[in-house]
Amino acid sequence: MTTLEQEYREYEEAGRIWGLVPQERIKKIKFERVSQDVIQRYLAVEDLTTSVSDILDSLGILGAVPASYLKPLQTGRKVVGPAVTIRNMVERKSPTQGYVDKDFIRMSTRDIYYLSEPGDVLVTDTGGNLDVSNMGGQSCTVAKTKGLAGSIVYGAVRDASTIRRLDYPVWSCGITPITGKFRIEAIEMNGPVRLHDVQVRPGDLIVADDSGVCVVPFENVIEVIDQIEQIAADEAFTANLITQDVPLDELRPHFRKRYS
Repeated sequence: MTTLEQEYREYEEAGRIWGLVPQERIKKIKFERVSQDVIQRYLAVEDLTTSVSDILDSLGILGAVPASYLKPLQTGRKVVGPAVTIRNMVERKSPTQGYVDKDFIRMSTRDIYYLSEPGDVLVTDTGGNLDVSNMGGQSCTVAKTKGLAGSIVYGAVRDASTIRRLDYPVWSCGITPITGKFRIEAIEMNGPVRLHDVQVRPGDLIVADDSGVCVVPFENVIEVIDQIEQIAADEAFTANLITQDVPLDELRPHFRKRYS
């Protein structure tokens, strides 16, 4: 029995396997996560995604998705947490025929919620499809109950008013009334997915606010926050010089230092 099979049995015995998604489609169950101390350091950053985006640029990492493509359902929210992932595909059969045939519903976020840990962020990839829903109010109720920090949906969601009432943070490409039942199928869980043109792997750090979403590769998480905190200190020093109205020759060496 492989390690993954052992973990599956362990979670099954603990009542954490919902069972809608075939076992072979789950690629990871246990993996290393960023510590809560580090997450709190990120949450303390005022202009969060803009700061993270700048550092990812300096490291040559493609990791930022603008809110133009992934919009928050509720403004004023800030979410930081390890990624858990689902990749969906459109069903081959028409939804009407699926209803008539009483097919098994092959879309599922329930499985991933019970495999997740409190503080995780669900990243769902349906290729940016704007027509059908990846999740709605009941799904988000489960997510909030299981302690997830939020969901990033490269696709559409529905029940927007219910999700807002739940105060569960969601970013998505769009909103639709059309159910995903008999329309999309969960192909893989906790494997690599895409958000627009950015790759996401389980355990990567998801950072989201009103400006959009950033993905920090797990191996770069400490480096990125260290640099952000140093820049914040430098910019606070520069702001103090500005308020003191010092000569321009003293200001110029500090101007746009984060981009040098």
